[in-house]
This record gives sequence, C-alpha cells and structure tokens, in this order.
Amino acid sequence: MVAQPSQHTITLVTLSAAYGAGGSQVGPRLAERLGVPFVDRAIAAGMADRLGLTEAEARKLDEDVERGLDRILSSLAPVGDFYGDVDPALLQRSGHHEAAEEVIREVAATGRAVILGRAGAVVLSDDDRALHVRLTGPADARVEQATRLEGIDRETAERRCKKTDRAREAYVKRYYNCDARDPSLYDVVLDSTRLGLDACVEILVTACGA
Repeated sequence: MVAQPSQHTITLVTLSAAYGAGGSQVGPRLAERLGVPFVDRAIAAGMADRLGLTEAEARKLDEDVERGLDRILSSLAPVGDFYGDVDPALLQRSGHHEAAEEVIREVAATGRAVILGRAGAVVLSDDDRALHVRLTGPADARVEQATRLEGIDRETAERRCKKTDRAREAYVKRYYNCDARDPSLYDVVLDSTRLGLDACVEILVTACGA
C-alpha cells in the first residue's frame, strides 16, 4: 500500500523491519538520499539521558527487556516475570518504552529523520508529516537474506529470525496493543527479499517525493 503523492518532499520516515528484511541497510541509505539523520542507535543515547543511565546501561536494559519478552513467548512464563532479567535498581528508575517514545517524538519534532524500529509507526501515527514503512518477506527468504547480510550460517540465521521477530512483535503488542505485522499501520509495505534492497531504497525515495 502506497500513500497518496505528496506536494512536497517527505523527510520524516518510520521504518519497521522484520528480521533479515534489511532495515539496517535500507534505513541509512534512505536517510542519505533524503539528506536527513538516520536514527537507530541514537535512541539508546537519548534513553540513557532520560533514565539517568550510562549509554551502556541503557543498551543492557534494552537487551534484558528483549530477553524477557522472548522468554514469555517461548516458555509461556507469566507476564509478571517479564522483567526477570532486569536489575531491579535500574527498573525502578526506568520507564523503558516511555523514554524511547520521548526520543522518537523529540526527533520527529524536527521533521527530518529516518527512524528505525521502536514502534515508530504507532508512536507517530498521528503525525501527518511521516511516511510509515514496513520491510518484510517470507521467513525462509529473510533467513537466506540474513545469511548474506550478516555473514552467518543458516542455522544461526534461523535461530535469530525466530527470536528477533518474536521479541519485536511482542514489544509492539505489549506496549501498544498492536500487531507489528498489521499492514494498516503503514503507508508502504515492501517485500525486500523479492524486490531487493536497492529497489526498496529507490521506491521509498520516490514515495518521499525526493
């Protein structure tokens, strides 16, 4: 699904990507073509400032939350165990997803960024300036693409695909009660495994009116 053509160049894009769909490759290249910042790791730095943590602690919190989400889904652990891996002292001082959301809104206020992940399409669903994009593809094809992009064997890629997809989808479901795979959340949905990453970048540049 592609948004109606704009009368001006769109310079604010949220990018959601399933594992192996190439979000970390398409995002920076799209940002470069649009002449705007690419925002991925910068969110962790912004979260650290808000939570009173070092950037390393903020990244650790991110990893622990992801493991907690994966544990719930893989072992049917009680939701009350969600934060089982997180240092309680850090948890008491943190509003993990709220901090990420604040950073996204702060970046979006500039009107110029390509923002990868963090349920950006949901957080900025009411921002008419933003183009919301989803990169996806069949799981087998994404696994194959991941082996090339990451230089890993197929078994490792399959394991990462299952874990990462589960964690990302659970993040959006838990905090926003949405299905990250729902195409209605996005203006553009592309199968990057069929089109190729180069073509995806070109399609999105065109969609942005650049």
